[in-house]
Amino acid sequence: MNKYELCVVVSAKLEDEERTALIEKIKEQIVRFGGTVSDVDEWGKKKLAYEIQKQTEGFYYFVHFESEASCPAEVVDRVRIMDNVLRYLCVRQDA
Repeated sequence: MNKYELCVVVSAKLEDEERTALIEKIKEQIVRFGGTVSDVDEWGKKKLAYEIQKQTEGFYYFVHFESEASCPAEVVDRVRIMDNVLRYLCVRQDA
């Protein structure tokens, strides 16, 4: 099992419940493909370095999980097409 970190920037236009539901959906995708979520860090609303989809702010979330090597690719494929996700990045953490 490898450790991974998924960074997700969510649209600032969403309400709190919608953002929570979106992160829960991402966590469900990780579990669906054999991963286990250890924690989720919410950094809150931050100003973006440049405008994305005519938005200047976004909510930052960092999802830490453990899984086999095939899981991150499957999760990223699902996150890529989610509405209201401005940017994402999944990286493997060193031991």
